[in-house]
Amino acid sequence: MAGNPYLSVQALTKYIKRKFDADPHLRNVYVKGELSNVKSHPSGHIYFTLKDDKSRIQAAMFRSAASSLKFRPENGMNVLITGDVTVYEASGQYQLYVQSMQPDGIGALYLAFEQLKESLGKEGLFDARWKQPLPPFPQKIGVVTAQSGAAIQDICTTIGRRYPLAETILFPAIVQGPQAAPSIINSIAQAEAHGSIDVLIVGRGGGSIEDLWAFNEESVARAIFSCRIPIISAVGHETDTTIADFVSDRRAPTPTAAAEMAVPAREELIDRIMDRKRTLYRSLSNQIKTERKRLTSLQSSYPLQFPERLYRPFMEKLIGFEGRLDRSRIDMTIQPKTELLRLQSLLSSYSPGKQIKEGNRMIDVLTERLTRAAFQEIKGKDESFKATIRTLQALNPLAVMDRGFSILYQNGKVANSVRQLGVGDEIEIRLQDGMVEAKVQTINVQDGEGEI
Repeated sequence: MAGNPYLSVQALTKYIKRKFDADPHLRNVYVKGELSNVKSHPSGHIYFTLKDDKSRIQAAMFRSAASSLKFRPENGMNVLITGDVTVYEASGQYQLYVQSMQPDGIGALYLAFEQLKESLGKEGLFDARWKQPLPPFPQKIGVVTAQSGAAIQDICTTIGRRYPLAETILFPAIVQGPQAAPSIINSIAQAEAHGSIDVLIVGRGGGSIEDLWAFNEESVARAIFSCRIPIISAVGHETDTTIADFVSDRRAPTPTAAAEMAVPAREELIDRIMDRKRTLYRSLSNQIKTERKRLTSLQSSYPLQFPERLYRPFMEKLIGFEGRLDRSRIDMTIQPKTELLRLQSLLSSYSPGKQIKEGNRMIDVLTERLTRAAFQEIKGKDESFKATIRTLQALNPLAVMDRGFSILYQNGKVANSVRQLGVGDEIEIRLQDGMVEAKVQTINVQDGEGEI
């Protein structure tokens, strides 16, 4: 509605933002303070709070500016910042958009160096257990450095002077600037792929910390650590120290010193060979003298002066052995003959004819024994049978009937007492020649009880 004096929140915020954006004093502002609530977004943006003991302000550093940082922002770090102050419309808060940042009181590169050194040290990349030994007599030495720099000249000159037997192979690399780190990593990979490099020198001549910074990159340090070839770091002068120095297998103060470390000195080798030669000569001379003394001593010894006395005891032993051998031969001849006769006699006793004859004799003997035993058995059985018949005849109840006795049955059972019967009971009487059926009329008991 026209003439409405009320503004929306958005309109008010936009107005304030335009005021901030139009103020030249809020452009390229220099601010120092302490970092707090630092959050690094996966996209590369960094959000944090910049504060002092009185105030605080929200700040953001976008990826385009954050990618140029040489160090890692951390909570509690005092920093020097340049940037623009504007309003973030969504929240209505004013913010500081950072364009550059550096540590307050310490160089950014030095801080980045210390941070990476601490991080890789905690990972164990500097531990001595990972250090590879240098070969004592390398045949091929690789060098990763600038093709036109003084370092390669110094290295080649030193190796040619100290150990001309070794071959130096250059793997050229950019050693300064933004492309230096990828170039160094690529040259290390080429040296490793070569397959016959015995030791690798990685380095360059001296310069400022900015010039040497490629050898402080984490990617270069990890490439050196992962390389299977022993690496000598030779970066800058003796006072220059880089991350590559810590992660390499050996650290040389200069490229020339790296070349001296990689190969032995020809003069030293010659001296060592001459020392070995003299030692060997003295040893052989002493050995020859010792053996000559032994030979002289043996030649003058009693056994060698009368050698026949050496083998005389052995001759006596030989004669004794010959006699024992003859006796053993005779014993070995007689004993088998005796054993043969014994076996022949034994074999004769087990001949089939003799066995059959002996078997027939045994059959006759056993047959006679069996006949006598059978006759005795039959005779004994016959007498036992006759005795049993006589006993049966004597015990046969029917046999007493021949003498006038009879058997009384009541209901099919033998009655042997008058007490089993009653007057009027029907009974059967078995006589010698048949059965009689009768009925009890009176019963007389013989034990004095009287008639029933």
